[in-house]
Amino acid sequence: MADTLGSTSIRLDDLEQHRRELTGYCYRMLGSSSEAEDAAQEAIVKAWKAIDGYEGRATLRSWLYRIATNVCLDMLRSGQRRARPMDLGPSSTTAGAVLSTSPENAWVEPIPDGRVLPEGGDPAALAAQRDAIRLAFVAALQHLPAKQRAVLILREVLNWPAAEVAQLLETSVPSVNSALQRARATMTARDIAATTRPVAPDQKELLERYVTAFERYDISSLVALLRDDVVMSMPPYDLWLKGRDEVAAWHLGPGIACKGSRMVPTWANGSAAFGQYRVDPAGGWAPWALQVLEIDGDQIVGLNAFVDPRHFAVFGLPAHLD
Repeated sequence: MADTLGSTSIRLDDLEQHRRELTGYCYRMLGSSSEAEDAAQEAIVKAWKAIDGYEGRATLRSWLYRIATNVCLDMLRSGQRRARPMDLGPSSTTAGAVLSTSPENAWVEPIPDGRVLPEGGDPAALAAQRDAIRLAFVAALQHLPAKQRAVLILREVLNWPAAEVAQLLETSVPSVNSALQRARATMTARDIAATTRPVAPDQKELLERYVTAFERYDISSLVALLRDDVVMSMPPYDLWLKGRDEVAAWHLGPGIACKGSRMVPTWANGSAAFGQYRVDPAGGWAPWALQVLEIDGDQIVGLNAFVDPRHFAVFGLPAHLD
């Protein structure tokens, strides 16, 4: 395949340089890291195949986003909405816990920061991008109709002008403004503005204390780091728990097999995360869950354990610890 086509002189690299931001956009649309990467790849391939038809009336970036948006809208036609356990019903208790599971495609998935966030750049802009991939925000987006979702992301997250969004979606500016107003109302109703912020660099000590407490399985020290109304979830299990006492009871009850675990740090959804490795009877430690923490100030308010070893390869985590 030639590097350039016709008079456009557009190289494949010119499309590839947008892959990371396209993946972030598709992730917010779809709530799935694997589907987001597939959608971004499909958009780039479609753009390259159709490069002769690109006439330059819109920027290359806008043209790519139009293709990616249509790919996402096609993928969302099934109507299935990804969620978090907290979206599906009331909290449970350790004593009454029932470990039922839902399929992989039912859940909002975590995504590595490195797949969707830009390298370097303005710290304030990067903080805003982290904020816009946090689990609570992505889960809330899934409650919006697909086109409202696209409008909200393009206008509020990516700061596109209404006229450019209207051109991308082949609609009018008043229609875009109306969709944005309805999307904002839905997000406000879900109290998304009151959710936690991504972890800040000055919270390093809190994270170190959490890892120490977890690896020592010192549950009293661990729960001391949690806010009173902390929430714990464990996809693909449907149940979720609320409150320090329930988290402590779980770890000392059904979760006791986590004793002796080791933790390897990473970053997911703009937050601190850890690959949790449980003791392997054959020796060493085997992948168990990807923990994504939600932190507010000097307390942990969310413990999200994605119990699926397949996440470890996505995050570049070791396949086993000796």
